[in-house]
Amino acid sequence: GQVVYSIAEETERGAPVGNIAKDLGIEAATLAARKFRMLSGSSKQYFTINASTGALSVNEPIDREQLCELKSACLLNYELVLENPLELYRMEFKVLDINDNSPIFPLSEYHIKMPEFLSPGARFTLPNAQDLDEGTNGVQNYTLSSDEHFHLEMQTRGDGSKYPELVLKKALDREQQATHRLVLTAKDGGDPPKSGNASVIVTVLDTNDNAPEFEHSVYRASILENSPSGTLVVQVHATDLDEGPNGEIRYSFSNTTSADLQRMFSVHPHTGEVTVNGVLAVQRPLLELLVEARDNGAFGMSSTAKLLVEITDVNNHGPEITVTSLSSPIPEDAVPGTVIALLSILDKDPGENGKIACQIPDNLPFQLKPSLENYYSLVTSGLLDRELISEYNITITATDLGSPPITTQKTLWVQISDVNDNPPVFSADNLDVFVEENNPLGAFLYQVSASDLDTGENGRVSYMLRNSTVAGSPLASLLSVSVANGSIYAKRAFDFEQLKSFYFQVEAKDNGLPALSAAITVNVYISDQNDNAPAILYPAIQNGSVAVEVVPRLADEDYLVTKVVADDEDNAQNAWLSYHLTYSSDSTLFHLSPHTGELRTTRSMRSTDFLKHKVVVVVQDHGDPPLSSTVTVGILLADTLPQVLPDFDDNGQPPPLLNATNIYLIASLACVSFVFAAFLLFFAVARL
Repeated sequence: GQVVYSIAEETERGAPVGNIAKDLGIEAATLAARKFRMLSGSSKQYFTINASTGALSVNEPIDREQLCELKSACLLNYELVLENPLELYRMEFKVLDINDNSPIFPLSEYHIKMPEFLSPGARFTLPNAQDLDEGTNGVQNYTLSSDEHFHLEMQTRGDGSKYPELVLKKALDREQQATHRLVLTAKDGGDPPKSGNASVIVTVLDTNDNAPEFEHSVYRASILENSPSGTLVVQVHATDLDEGPNGEIRYSFSNTTSADLQRMFSVHPHTGEVTVNGVLAVQRPLLELLVEARDNGAFGMSSTAKLLVEITDVNNHGPEITVTSLSSPIPEDAVPGTVIALLSILDKDPGENGKIACQIPDNLPFQLKPSLENYYSLVTSGLLDRELISEYNITITATDLGSPPITTQKTLWVQISDVNDNPPVFSADNLDVFVEENNPLGAFLYQVSASDLDTGENGRVSYMLRNSTVAGSPLASLLSVSVANGSIYAKRAFDFEQLKSFYFQVEAKDNGLPALSAAITVNVYISDQNDNAPAILYPAIQNGSVAVEVVPRLADEDYLVTKVVADDEDNAQNAWLSYHLTYSSDSTLFHLSPHTGELRTTRSMRSTDFLKHKVVVVVQDHGDPPLSSTVTVGILLADTLPQVLPDFDDNGQPPPLLNATNIYLIASLACVSFVFAAFLLFFAVARL
């Protein structure tokens, strides 16, 4: 709980304030047992509690002006602590002002010099009195002791403040009275009222009957807070109608101007220029000084003017950029409006100097948006593509609205993380691969390669064959592909005569989620090898027999005996055939066309020619190495076809070639004969 008491200051010691036990609902008899304590931040204990009755009384009189100085409300806070159980109560004491301070003038005596020729109505400023009490207990009015020459009037300055003026009511005569002693009394509004006096001594002068007069009663000026020493604030100007020394004016600060302000500013005694004299180390935006103008007469006359100096803030603080949070890296598929960073941007200057304009470069896919007060959000304003730009250096420029403005920059490094938004890409949609037939198993055919602009697993590519069939067989039985590098290998030998070409597709797939893929079509062309000898189609023979052709007995020259027809399953030059006559029983009788395979007579037949002839024709391709086949043709010179064809094996048959078995037999016979001869020679020598 909390209880509030009001007590007038200067209340005598022991005066009752209240009963804390009754006011807080606590049994007074328990206070001592519960070890009550009064706690306060004040160094003095102004109140005390009777442990038996709970009565709260004054322990020491309170001087409100000493305790709270010029505060309008004077409060004392205490805390009452009780134990068993532990309880805490707050007590607040409002110290009420009483009229315990009299008005006081800064000086006890003031001297005013007045020339005797002043006309009634002349005015002289009198000092203000000060009263430490507040409100109605402060200074309320001024009175002047009775004098036939003077009376008192209150005047108001341009800012509303009032001050007393001594007004000449009747002309002075120095010869009758050279000095007038007056008493200026300041009274407050207390009950009973208090007053303070100051002596005003008026000396009547015989000369200099005009006081300086300022052009303005109040001067106003504005200067920058960082103005260096010597900066002109304002130039005050006063005039004096007197001539000579009585009209020469010297300027100075009035005694009522505080010493601190007199150290900060200086006034030129002759020109009235008020300048900065030091550092303007003040927190108040408006300063008040009193400038006095006094002439150089024998008894100088003076007047005062108020100078109000407004301290203008200058833009001496730059914006401060603080990164409260930053998200980096961000995925490249972040939608526009995604918040990347939260920034706090402050300027310590007040007013326009503290207002800030922020911006980032226009060519970036980002935007700076105001959030809470002094906070900004950095958001995406467009689509991101890591493959084009993988990172950004975003320079944030903060400029205040001061003159000249101050600019602060801060750079944020934002990285863009990859997402799987790019499929693998082949350099072409299809490619041609050439492979020779009869290739070995596992032969390398080609290596396909696809690139993926993504990184990491999103950019790691694996390869596979798409399911298809080739000539009725599964593609996997013919080929295999390396998953890691795309190398294609043959799983069996190709035969050009059975399969000349085929195509298939290789698929490249990345490891992203979800995975993206692309395919390339591979056209395989099988190159021919010379692996087939020419096949004799005509004349047809069986089991190595001799083909027989019948030619008229007296056939003419260039008579077509027969035409050898052959075919080669190979391709191109491997299938280009040429015909050669390797044996003829009569070389002058027949010739063979190498290109057409036509066997013709070289000359006309004669009656003396043998009836049976035999030729051997070789058909050869143009492969490397070439392959060939032979056919034996028996030629019978007869006008009619005999019923029984003769045997062509014994007539004109070329000598048999030595085969390996014959060579072994001959070599063995020679060795045996040599050994036998050597034995006989050895036996003969032994007999001798």
